Amino acid sequence: MQQHDRSPARRQGFRALGRATRVLASAAIAFGALHASPCAAQAIEHLRIVGGLGQLNQYTRHEEPFWTQQLKTLSGGRATAEIVPFDRAGIKGQEMLRFIQLGVVQFGTALLNLSSVVDVEIGAPDLAGLNPDLATLRRSIAAFRPQMQQVLRERYGSELLAVYAYPAQVTFCAKPLSGLADLKDRRIRVSSATQSDWVSALGATPVQTPFNEIVASVKSGNVDCVITGTMSGNTIGLHEVTTHLHTMPVNWGVAMFVANGSSWSSLSKETQELLRRELPKLEQAIWTEAENETSNGVACNTGAPSCVGGRPGRMVVVRASAADNAKRQEIFVRNVLPAYLKRCGPRCAQVWNQTVGSSSGVTLP
Repeated sequence: MQQHDRSPARRQGFRALGRATRVLASAAIAFGALHASPCAAQAIEHLRIVGGLGQLNQYTRHEEPFWTQQLKTLSGGRATAEIVPFDRAGIKGQEMLRFIQLGVVQFGTALLNLSSVVDVEIGAPDLAGLNPDLATLRRSIAAFRPQMQQVLRERYGSELLAVYAYPAQVTFCAKPLSGLADLKDRRIRVSSATQSDWVSALGATPVQTPFNEIVASVKSGNVDCVITGTMSGNTIGLHEVTTHLHTMPVNWGVAMFVANGSSWSSLSKETQELLRRELPKLEQAIWTEAENETSNGVACNTGAPSCVGGRPGRMVVVRASAADNAKRQEIFVRNVLPAYLKRCGPRCAQVWNQTVGSSSGVTLP
């Protein structure tokens, strides 16, 4: 099993810890100056939340309104919350679980693919090529969720409260293609180790590129293709610098909503029960949004009349063929899964067979 306390990562984590502490402390002071009173401080439980990616509808339409508006109403004023997206909080995604463990973040949203940089095992249900559709992703998450809960409790002293899905990660290309085979020898933007495994297996070159540098990288010719979300690609203008959109999901982007153990235990029984009851509804709404935004992103990038809220493009849609589907399965079994297990360690093979392997039918001898 991987080690969780490598010294360079640890030093980096504590530097980031200082940044995050200052950011969150400033927010807390500002909020307190505006809203606190001796009586209210005793009567009202106030939660500080670090949410998901701030530019996505999952945050603006669901997370933010739930915490800033609905919680107060649902609790009859007994509980309130403030929320900031993690990408505006001075926190790197791969640092989130450590910050929750330390209590710097009371309640936080951790992306699986970023969290798996420091805890490889936790990325199992969203490996590249594993989930060709949202229904399969649901099965993978359901199979792995008990393990996810156990990992968070035992390694991080934290409580899993919800699992969110983001839209499908698909492939935008600046050159024509008719299927996966045409990606060979191209330079393709990736955002995670599992996407790198996928791209390398296709005979292409993975290029780690920050989200805010994607369009510039395409324009400069540094990358030929980009793996990113259907609608997020539209938001940054990828439809203006690429021509073809291969719609097979490489993976999705899954996030865990996690509470620091002490912060969770300090809540009243009533607030805990309310969150246990209401967060599954928020989770379902975010999954529905992921499904809608996946199809709407394709519609907008191609200029279909059904496009809502995006900028119409003129991209050519490339649907997955039978050959593409067969290639996906082959790459997953021969390349992506073995690479994941090599990073994760011997014990992870057993965990895989007992969880996602069992639900997907891809088990190890």
